[in-house]
Amino acid sequence: MANVALIETKPSRTNFKKEFDNAFDFDQYQLCSDPTIKKVLKRDCDIDIDIDAYDWLILVGSDALKYFTPINSVTEYSGKKVEDKFLPVINPSMLAFKPEARRTWEDSKKSIIDYISGNAEDVVVTPEMAKGIQNTEEANQWLRECYNAKPPYVALDSETTGLYPRDGHIIGISVCYDGVNGVYIDTECFDEETEELLQLIFDQSIIVFHNAKFDMAFFEYHFNSKFPRFEDTMLLHYLIDENPGTHGLKQLAMKYTKFGDYEKPMYDWIDNYRKEKGVLKNDFTWDSIPFEVMKTYAAMDAVVTFLIYEKFVKIKQNKRLCKVYDEILIPGCRFLTDIQDNGVPFDKLRLIKSQSLMQQQIDDAIEEMYKEPAIRKFEEINGKDFNPNSTVQLRSLLFDFVGLNPTGKKTGTGAHSTDAEVLEELSKQSHIPKLILEIRQKSKIKNTYLDKILPQLDLDSRLRTGFNLHGTTSGRLSSSGKLNMQQLPRDNPIVKGCIKAAPGNKIVAMDLTTAEVYVAAILAKDNALMDVFRSGGNFHSTIAHKVFKLKCSVEEVAELYSTQRQAAKAVTFGIMYGAGPAKISEQVTKDSGTYFSRQEAQEVINEYFSAFHKLKSWIEQNQKFIQQNGFIYSFFGRKRRLPNVASTDKGIQSHSIRSGLNFLVQSAASDINLLGAIDMSEYIKANNLESRIFALVHDSILAEVPEKEVEHYKEKLTHFVQLDRGLSIPGTPVGCDFEIVHEDYSGGKFEKMYGNYL
Repeated sequence: MANVALIETKPSRTNFKKEFDNAFDFDQYQLCSDPTIKKVLKRDCDIDIDIDAYDWLILVGSDALKYFTPINSVTEYSGKKVEDKFLPVINPSMLAFKPEARRTWEDSKKSIIDYISGNAEDVVVTPEMAKGIQNTEEANQWLRECYNAKPPYVALDSETTGLYPRDGHIIGISVCYDGVNGVYIDTECFDEETEELLQLIFDQSIIVFHNAKFDMAFFEYHFNSKFPRFEDTMLLHYLIDENPGTHGLKQLAMKYTKFGDYEKPMYDWIDNYRKEKGVLKNDFTWDSIPFEVMKTYAAMDAVVTFLIYEKFVKIKQNKRLCKVYDEILIPGCRFLTDIQDNGVPFDKLRLIKSQSLMQQQIDDAIEEMYKEPAIRKFEEINGKDFNPNSTVQLRSLLFDFVGLNPTGKKTGTGAHSTDAEVLEELSKQSHIPKLILEIRQKSKIKNTYLDKILPQLDLDSRLRTGFNLHGTTSGRLSSSGKLNMQQLPRDNPIVKGCIKAAPGNKIVAMDLTTAEVYVAAILAKDNALMDVFRSGGNFHSTIAHKVFKLKCSVEEVAELYSTQRQAAKAVTFGIMYGAGPAKISEQVTKDSGTYFSRQEAQEVINEYFSAFHKLKSWIEQNQKFIQQNGFIYSFFGRKRRLPNVASTDKGIQSHSIRSGLNFLVQSAASDINLLGAIDMSEYIKANNLESRIFALVHDSILAEVPEKEVEHYKEKLTHFVQLDRGLSIPGTPVGCDFEIVHEDYSGGKFEKMYGNYL
C-alpha cells in the first residue's frame, strides 16, 4: 500500500476519510496548527513533515499547493499529479457555498484515488507526437501529406513575438490533423510554396483554433491568409462554462486531455532563463526560447486543441447552443478581428497637450493644498511628504490634523473610509477633500490613460486593443489589452476627446435606448408596457404617468412631478436587478434631491407591478425556474448556469436568482446590438464603404465615418440593429439614438471644457 499524507491549511472539521470514500489510509497534517489565524501566511506555518517518507502527498487548497510547489491555482491543477508525488485538490468544504465546484471535486477525487491505487496512467509526450521542423523541403512535404489526407478539420496554432500583429511576427506554426501527431514549423524556413500549401489546407478543411481571433489576425496580417471555415475551442468552451477566466488552453488540456501539464518543461526553462539574464516578465519575448525547447510545447498545443475540439464538437448537438455558436459567436469572432484591426483613432497632438494640461492641473491642486497649514504640520510630525494616494496618510490628515468629522462609512477592516463618495461629503466641511479628490482623479486619468495610450499608438495614430466575446457571463463584450474601452472616464471628457476622427470624418456613436426594458416587455408579453413604447413619448414620463395615474399630460410630468418620474425611472432600471425598497429609496433620494422613504419606495414598486402585472408574473415564473433548475436560456439561446441557487447561504442563493433574471434581458439586448454591428460590418465590406466600426462600448457602436457617408451609415446601421430577429414590438422597433456625430468621441464636451487651454 502506498504511504499517503494529506495536508490542509489549518485544523478543520472536514472528515477527509469520508470525503475520499474511505478508499485509502493517510496521515493528516496542517500547515498551521493554530485554528484561530484567519489568513495563514508562510511565517505562520509550523508543519513538521518528512515528505520523502511518503509516496503521495494530497495538498488541500491553494495554501498547501503554494507552500510545496511554485503553482498558485489549485482549481487548475485539482486532481492532477504535480512534481511526481503531489496531488492538489480543492477543499471540499467550499461546496457548501460554491456548489458549482461539485463536478471539479468529484473528478479530482476519482483521479486521486486512481493515482494512489496505481490505476492512473502516466502519459509521456514522445518525439513522434511532437515534431519540430526547420527545413523547407521537410516542412512542405509534411504540409503536402496533410493536404492529401483531406482531413475534415485541422488544428492550427501560432507562436508570436507580440500580442498584436503590428507589434510582432509569427516565429512558428503548429499543426495537427489526426489527434496523434503534431508538428511545429519554424517560419524561418517558409518559402512561397509553404504559404501556398497552407492556404490550400485552409481552403479545404475546417481550421480549428483555440482563440481564433488572435491567430487569424496574425496569419491575415503577415501571410495574407484567408479562413473560409474555422472553429474555436475557446468559444465552444464558453458555451458550456460562461464564467470568465476558465477558457485557457492549458486549463482545458488539464481538464479534458490525458496530457496534463505538458508545457511545464518549457516554462521551467523560461523561469531559469529570466533568473540568469535578469529579464523582467514583461520584457521577455518568445523568440528568446530555443527551437529545441519550444518545439514540443508548441506542437502539443495543436494536438490538445485537436483533442479538445473532438470532445467539444458534441456541444453542437444542443440546438440552442449551436445556434448561438454559429450565428453569434463565430460571426462575432470574425467581426472583432476586423474592428480590432481598424483600431481606435487618436489625435496624437491632442494627447500630448492633454498630458501637459492634466499635469499642470494636478500641480495647481497640489500647490493649493499646501497652502493649508495642516499639510505642513502633518509632514513635520511624520517626517515625510504627504501622499494623497495613501489611504492611511489621508485618514490621519483629515481626521487627526484637519479635524473633520467622519461620515460613518467604514472599510472592511473597520477604519474610516476615504473613498470618492466620502471625500465629496467631507468637502462640505473643508476644501482639502475636494482638492484631494481632484488630485486623485486627474492623476488616474493621466497615469492610467493619457501616459499609456501615447507610446502604444501605431504609426497611423490608431490604438489596436482587444475586444472579447468570452469575457462576461451575460454575453456582453469585454475589452482588454492596450486600453479597456469599457472603462473610459465618464466624468471627464479628456480621454474621449482624444479619440478623434481624421479630417473629413466624423465619430458616430449609436446607442440603444431602454433596450433591456424593451426586451423585458416583449419576453413578458406585457401589452401595457409595450404600449409605453408604442406611444412614442418620453419613456420615463409615460411610465410615471401610467404608474401614478397623474392628472396632467405626459409632457408636463418632468416639470410637475419630477420625484415621481425619478421613482418610476429607478424602478424601471432596478427591477431587473432585483432592487428592493431600500435601493429604490436610496436611488430616488440621490437623483431627485428629495428624501424618498422605503415605505414610499415599496408603494411605488406595488403600483408599478399593478400597472404591469404580466411583467411581475414573468419575473416570478423565471425566478421559480432558476431556483428549480439552476440554469436558464436567453432568447437567443445562451445558457446561464446558476448552481449557487443550491447554496445553503440565502444571500448567495438570492444573488444567483437575480443574476439569472438580469441575464435574460441584458444578454438579449446585447445580442441585438452585436448582431446589428456584425451585419453592418459585412455591409461595409460588401459595398466598399470607407466607414470603419472600431469599438462596441456597452450599448454603443462606435465608428469613424467619412462625412459623405454619415447619413447612409446611420440609415443602414439603424436598419440592421432594428431587424426583426423575433424580439421586437410590431411597428415599434428598438430605439437607436445617434447622440454623437462629431469630430471626437466626447461629442464636443472636450472643446467646451478644455478648448481655451489647448
